[in-house]
Amino acid sequence: MPDQEATIGVIGGSGLYDMDGMTDVHYIDVDTPYGKPSDSVVVGTLEGTRVAFLPRHGRGHRINPTGIPVRANIYALKVLGVQRLISVSAVGSLKEDFAPLDLVVPDQIIDRTRQRHNTFFDEGVVAHVGFAEPFCPGASSVIAASGQEVGVTTHLGGTMIVMEGPAFSTKAESFMYRSWGAGIIGMTALPEAKLAREAEMCYATMAWITDYDCWHESEETVTVEMVVQNLLQNVAHSKEMLHKVIPQLVPSENCGCNAALKDAIITDPRGISEETKHKLRPIVGKYIN
Repeated sequence: MPDQEATIGVIGGSGLYDMDGMTDVHYIDVDTPYGKPSDSVVVGTLEGTRVAFLPRHGRGHRINPTGIPVRANIYALKVLGVQRLISVSAVGSLKEDFAPLDLVVPDQIIDRTRQRHNTFFDEGVVAHVGFAEPFCPGASSVIAASGQEVGVTTHLGGTMIVMEGPAFSTKAESFMYRSWGAGIIGMTALPEAKLAREAEMCYATMAWITDYDCWHESEETVTVEMVVQNLLQNVAHSKEMLHKVIPQLVPSENCGCNAALKDAIITDPRGISEETKHKLRPIVGKYIN
């Protein structure tokens, strides 16, 4: 049904469990081959655009980073028609000039997760998508411009470390990540970014800094109370920004996100079972009948 479809998706991180200002709202429960998504998907209209919103940790923050059903989340959004996906995340800073309450729009990522399913192609089909540029440059530019417009200190570009969690880093780890040139650290952008690429979505991240990671000797040790206080301010800014970002997320001919699978599927279609084709149809249907 058209009223249950959306071309723009938003995945809300810590503190962002709903979207203000949406009208004509439908709560949709999507069954996927990978289980249930984190919560019901809210589809509605925001600034004249149909939007699908999904809280990554579930409403009430019930799911820790490792337990997030990321494949189910991306699959459900794909089924609903999402082509461009904005992730909202809370992160720690690994650089002096990335201060708490700043917004970083990363352009690179380093994977330090260990226990997560990070592909749709783990059985019956082999595909190798390009991931050299893990975030959509067009969508990222729109986010950065909107951040500047609302008066948020915004950094376009930076490398994000994604760790397993749920505990924060040790000091040794924090200093190691800084030596690698990373600028921010979080727990949820992977495998989300990889799966969004396999689903041929334009994917970009609003990474909101809640704290300096524990490397910062002049700052107090990271506490939950500190993180939550900054988190609430960041959530308010992210809601304001989404009203500006969403109407500007138009398809880009140059990003290549919407054709990521074009030359990536290696398996001979004749060797793919009907069961696998059916399972992956929302992902690969335009390439494999």
